[in-house]
Amino acid sequence: MNSPNHPARTPGARGRGLSRRRLLQGSAALATGAVGAGALSSCGTTAAPAGATEIDYWLWDALQLPAYSAAIERFMDLNPDIFVRVTQLGWDDYWTKLTASFVAEAGPDAFTDHLARYPEFLALGVLAPLDGLPALDAIPAEQFQEGLQELWTGQDGRRYGVPKDYDTIAVLYDQKMLEAEGLSPEDLEGLDWNPEDGGTFEQMLARLTLDTNGVRGDQEGFDPTSIARYGLAADPGIDYTGQTSWSPFALSTGWTFTDAETWGTRFNYDDDRFVAAIDWYFGLVDKGFFPPFGTFGESSPASAQLQAGSSALATVGSWMITTFNNLEGVELSIAPLPAGPVGTPVSMFNGLGDSISEQSEHKQEAARLIAFLASDEAQEIIGSRAPFFPSTDVGTQAAIDSYDEAGLDVTPFTDRVLNGETGLYPLVENSASIAPIMQPAFDQCWLRRIDGADFAAYNERVNALFD
Repeated sequence: MNSPNHPARTPGARGRGLSRRRLLQGSAALATGAVGAGALSSCGTTAAPAGATEIDYWLWDALQLPAYSAAIERFMDLNPDIFVRVTQLGWDDYWTKLTASFVAEAGPDAFTDHLARYPEFLALGVLAPLDGLPALDAIPAEQFQEGLQELWTGQDGRRYGVPKDYDTIAVLYDQKMLEAEGLSPEDLEGLDWNPEDGGTFEQMLARLTLDTNGVRGDQEGFDPTSIARYGLAADPGIDYTGQTSWSPFALSTGWTFTDAETWGTRFNYDDDRFVAAIDWYFGLVDKGFFPPFGTFGESSPASAQLQAGSSALATVGSWMITTFNNLEGVELSIAPLPAGPVGTPVSMFNGLGDSISEQSEHKQEAARLIAFLASDEAQEIIGSRAPFFPSTDVGTQAAIDSYDEAGLDVTPFTDRVLNGETGLYPLVENSASIAPIMQPAFDQCWLRRIDGADFAAYNERVNALFD
């Protein structure tokens, strides 16, 4: 949620692995730094009212801070017996300091959690189960978008996070670029994709790709080795979840990451559908429609490519809408993902959650806070200010309306959820170990040194983690 939602979270990414060693072997110096760091930024009233219980709430996304600050101020108005200190840190600092705070037993009472981190936190016993806390027991799973609460339910059947937002993927582009090519937004709607010939989506990528001589990718004489504008943008890195890169294509074949919707124990990187999708996706490099590995570095993510006109279309997570919409000189528009072999588009569905620390001495008060954040009143406050999609229908609609008032139609993101055209983020144990096993495979495939069939050997190593 984003981060995004995710990934906002960090551009183009919502998570990195967390090692057991990193959590348990945090030094005393790091722990002290986490608790006393001057980089922490708080919002709201600085002093607690006399007699109020003080609790700490942490989040990493600076774009989310204004929305959640407003909701938490309202919570304190309604609950004068509780004072909330809100702390926002950048993505890297957030996880370093959160980890160190657990080592020092001085962490926040409640905090924004990520699916890539929570299985490890759960295994290490630093998350409090939310069942049995009256304020949260009153919230049914049906209050949230379908599937979100399941993502925050452990293998023991207990909840460890309250959904706060969700992410989906859509295609972003500069309307001015499209008009200059003699195309309209309608030309980007209703596209289809398949791993054999790429369908009408690949035809559009070819139409929008230009070589350095001004020849389009669908014209005779096109040079795929010398490109001025790629049809499809690429962020600097592509990981094992492929959230904003290859996953919409693989998922739209009917492929799934693992053998279960959540907490799977067998990955499917050896499935023929994945192999075909990944060969097509990285095969776009050979055709000149997609940037070769290393073409754009950390300073030139997909947003910079659209702004500079070096890429035409970008598959982007919803947590990045505001970042793209604020690009100077870009008239942002949003198109749906192409429909795949299953007959519809399919977007990865991910969401952040609010968790409570097992170390907290104020779990009841923390529960009251995050229960309020899930309420219709708070979701309306958050959604009207949000650069993301809150977890409930009320919050989502408030966000849609807010974007609409600003002249931006974001329904290509929300329609995936409305239509049930989503695939869940791979919630599994061992995510910290999976990432380094699979990263070389994706890098090598992008470098065009291996193909999809070679992923089977990497898949065996991943599945061995669960034996």
